[in-house]
Amino acid sequence: MGDIFRIAIIGSGPAGLSAAARAAELGLSHVLLEKTDHLSDTIYKYQKGKHVMATPSQLVLRSDMDFEAGKREKVLGTWDEQAARHKINVKLHAEIKAITGAAGAFVLTTTKGEAINAETVILAIGTQGNPNLVRCPVGEGAVVQYQLDDPGEYIDEHIVVIGAGDAGIENALGLAADPEQRNTVTIVNRSAEFATAKDANVKALLAAEAAGRITIQRETTTAAIDKGQITFDTRDGEQKMRCDRVIARMGSAPPRGFVEACCAQFEERDGKKAIAAGTGIQFSSADRVSYPKLSPTFESTVPGIFVIGALAGYPLIKHCMNQGYDVVEFINGNTALKPADEPILEAKFAALPGKKSVNEWLEFLRSNVGILNGVSPLQMREFMLDSDVRFCRAGETIFERLETGSSLFAIASGSVLVQVDKDDPSITVPIGTGSIFGEVGLISGRRRGATIRAGEDAILVEISRSAALKLQSQVPAAKAAITRISTERQLLQMLGSGLKSDDLQDVLDGAEILTVKAGQPIITEGEEGNDIYVIRSGSMVVEKTVGGKPVFLSYLPAGSYVGEMALIAGGRRTATVRAAIKSEVIRLQGAAFARLLDANPRLKQSTQQLMASRQDVNAFIEAKKDSFSGVVDMYSNVANFLVDQGIGEATDVLLIDENLCVGCDNCEKACADSHEGLSRLDREAGRTYAHLHVPTSCRHCEHPHCMADCPPNAIHRGPDGEVFIDETCIGCGNCQRNCPYGVIRMDSVPPKRPSLLSWLFLGLGPGPGEPSKKWSYAHSEPGVEKPKKAIKCDMCAGIEGGPACVRACPTGAAIRVAPEDFLTVARLEREET
Repeated sequence: MGDIFRIAIIGSGPAGLSAAARAAELGLSHVLLEKTDHLSDTIYKYQKGKHVMATPSQLVLRSDMDFEAGKREKVLGTWDEQAARHKINVKLHAEIKAITGAAGAFVLTTTKGEAINAETVILAIGTQGNPNLVRCPVGEGAVVQYQLDDPGEYIDEHIVVIGAGDAGIENALGLAADPEQRNTVTIVNRSAEFATAKDANVKALLAAEAAGRITIQRETTTAAIDKGQITFDTRDGEQKMRCDRVIARMGSAPPRGFVEACCAQFEERDGKKAIAAGTGIQFSSADRVSYPKLSPTFESTVPGIFVIGALAGYPLIKHCMNQGYDVVEFINGNTALKPADEPILEAKFAALPGKKSVNEWLEFLRSNVGILNGVSPLQMREFMLDSDVRFCRAGETIFERLETGSSLFAIASGSVLVQVDKDDPSITVPIGTGSIFGEVGLISGRRRGATIRAGEDAILVEISRSAALKLQSQVPAAKAAITRISTERQLLQMLGSGLKSDDLQDVLDGAEILTVKAGQPIITEGEEGNDIYVIRSGSMVVEKTVGGKPVFLSYLPAGSYVGEMALIAGGRRTATVRAAIKSEVIRLQGAAFARLLDANPRLKQSTQQLMASRQDVNAFIEAKKDSFSGVVDMYSNVANFLVDQGIGEATDVLLIDENLCVGCDNCEKACADSHEGLSRLDREAGRTYAHLHVPTSCRHCEHPHCMADCPPNAIHRGPDGEVFIDETCIGCGNCQRNCPYGVIRMDSVPPKRPSLLSWLFLGLGPGPGEPSKKWSYAHSEPGVEKPKKAIKCDMCAGIEGGPACVRACPTGAAIRVAPEDFLTVARLEREET
């Protein structure tokens, strides 16, 4: 049998190394098992010269091993020296393939067949050995790698990094650091924000983008990787790019096969060997990225086997090292030891009513809030470090309508009241314990849509936007819960007709969220099907084939739904519906929606009225197709041109009829005169089709690109849908870089000009409109350089009469319109009559 160790530690990363150091200091017999020929393989595999961060900064380090932020090489050198000094019993080249036995008598078998005996086992193996793989097709000869050892090895290459977490960002920065290497580096982020990356990394990446060293592909996924080329699915459609090498850093998942088999019993199931239910180390859910079930002392469902570090859901180095220290103390009988983050959490819970310990409060929140049910007790600790909890008395206002804010609120006890009528506080809708509110600000960045007050004494968790995005990325159950609630509320708002939450449960059970590429159809004319599609984000265009040509019928913004004709009237689809831009739709099963219609006569009536209006448009086109096909063709071409110019994601767009425009520039001058002398539009810039011109002016996108990565959160959406920048702008330029339409400029406010009458009668000042740079420079305060800030159209919010550019146009050539009102063939019918 050989010697039996008190503790066997598998994995010599930060968690395992800290545990081994604590065991050595306490004089406990131990062995630290490492499958490679060096300590801390995870850190060892960091790229050369990488700066290792010591976050979170507010958390104290509790370990016998030192750790502070610094270069990879320095951190590894310190740990090697201290491991030797502590006389840690290290066994290298010891990869464990199986763990059998029970508490007090575990047997760990290596891949070489050696048996190691231990009373307790600490699993600190991390997850980096099980990376998430690319899912798109990879052609022969394409280079895809999941590790970057030395950025200096690559010269004169076009390199694409997939994944914008910390690892991906650090790899991209390393590859672009030395201009002498002449690498062209692109990083791909599937969303507009960097939810899981550290703030310092995000700032460094954005600075590199601003300097032109790195290209960021936002809201982009990879469609195919071929030798010398990569294909992206972007918000605006397919894009191809030269690519010599792909480095995929898309995260990793726990090695479930090995972990679940630890001390498990096996049985035959369908002719295959399977783990018997209730044996082995159990996980919190079936999701690939879920983590083992653990007690507050890190013990798994197999008594005597403890799990710490990344495998426990704690990937940050300081957390891992603290856990390594704590778990050995627990094993040695020090069960009274409190985690290092205990004082921070105690302070957060101090103002809550009732006397509960930190663990009791964490469990109270986890079990009472639906979106937190799938979060492990250990993950809850990290989650609460980035969130706040508050007690609200009945009647207390949580937030007011039109307030800015992007945090999410969860109700742990009590209830809140949503004021649905802005003018009558007595008309409210309750939201009870376990649910959430504020998700609109989280998802869209819009201002608060309603005033919310506590309906009774309530305990609320306020989850910051970054914490909410991180929660959704790491806990699939939380993402599913938030998605279901937001979907339910979107359907209630869109369908109206007195529907209540209970009415939608059948429809929601079969609902599916689909991502649709730009140009991809969700419904094709002539096909069978009766499912309903709700446009969750993005927009769609509706086309019908007339005389062998596709005719543009209408534009559908987010909040619309289609598919009701085939469901109610039967037959095949009567038109094609395709995405104008990359969009998300909710597919509702036709049978379930039909049952909803039958159970709700008001909804059925409104749906039939919608169908009738769409049938009228179809009938109009069919009746007139021979008499004005040229007009219809022209209309369809203009409509498609506008969609190609990005109108598909606009909520309000400036258009100029060039048949009426006389080039007086009154629109630009009025804009400047209304905004401290700085114009927000460029009349001559932009594209033109036929007589319709799209100048460079903000479109107030449904999901504004400019809002992503605004450090002071200075960009907001106003009550009328306008996207504006407030006075807290710091002039970083992120919004300008993120805007795909070039409608944001960076500039400083010019000196105050003499009045219009002084210019008119005395010739003083530059006159109406934006002053020239020469005049501004000559009249600036000597030695004082005003800071540049982001400048964009705000739709003249707060100015009586509406947009100044439209009011100033002497011929009526300039108009601001919502795309759904302008892009419909029904206008031809109205104009004809």
